[in-house]
Amino acid sequence: MIFRFEDPWMLLLLGVVPLLAWWHLKAGGRQRGSLTHPEAGGLGRAGGGSGRWLRHLPAALRGLALVCLIVAFARPQTGVTGENVVSEGIDIVLALDVSSSMLAEDLAPNRLEAAKAVAADFVEGRGNDRIGLVIFAGKAFTQAPLTLDHSVVASLMAELDVGIIEDGTAVGMGLATAVKRLQASEAASKVVILLTDGRNNRGEIDPITAAQAAQALGVRVYTIGAGARGMARVPVTDRFGGRRYVTTRVDVDEPVLRETAETTGGRYYRATDRESLEAIWAEIDELETTEILVNNFTSYGERFPAPLTAGLILLLAEVVLGRTWLRTLP
Repeated sequence: MIFRFEDPWMLLLLGVVPLLAWWHLKAGGRQRGSLTHPEAGGLGRAGGGSGRWLRHLPAALRGLALVCLIVAFARPQTGVTGENVVSEGIDIVLALDVSSSMLAEDLAPNRLEAAKAVAADFVEGRGNDRIGLVIFAGKAFTQAPLTLDHSVVASLMAELDVGIIEDGTAVGMGLATAVKRLQASEAASKVVILLTDGRNNRGEIDPITAAQAAQALGVRVYTIGAGARGMARVPVTDRFGGRRYVTTRVDVDEPVLRETAETTGGRYYRATDRESLEAIWAEIDELETTEILVNNFTSYGERFPAPLTAGLILLLAEVVLGRTWLRTLP
């Protein structure tokens, strides 16, 4: 909270108060009248004690009232500081591959879980942006439309698992679905981040065609190829329900993913382990910065009624006491 006086120059009048006090004390010893009484000596002795200070009480009340009134005329104010935040947010759709090959364990604990964890951290840090979520395997589906409620996106992402969509890798359909979610967006910047570990083998739309549609709509696409170079272990379930591992060759279609990104003005990245995946998302986070304009302001409220009221009460008390209990003879 901020405190200030709107008219601080009025406080200069406080210098008059000590002068008035000095004048009162100096003039207090003067005789203001006389009284003939047969026992004048006794009256003189009765003038001692604490009662003699009561004659200064009206003047003290008057002085305090003057201080309060001067403070009130200086217009004390308290202010609360705030800010208006104007944000030109970015609309971002995440397109994640949930095909069976995403269970490969070259990215700890596996590709899908690593992608989900790193993407969730990315979403959490984009407080001013709308985020959407698309998943794809043999087909593509929208899990979350563009929203500022990032907790919903994070919750839906946490529930993703292999097998919720028929198997396959429809990269083009995943990208096309994500681009469609941005078709009506009026954001200054529209972005799709697509992560896959394979090559397009399903769907009616290929990745390059989907990238051309994205370019036409002003959508920038970042593509991430997930998987180590060479071979990777993938858990599979045999016909008896048992779990075993097979070693398969990592088949990321880097040329197509690179062309897909570059067609839209984006970039292609290759994540060969968990650390490189985290670094990729961090770099995209820095590339797609949100412009935020902060206007600071302070709202002031008047506080002069309190000292003004106190001053008037003190003046009233001085008048009442001066005419009753502390009344002096002429």
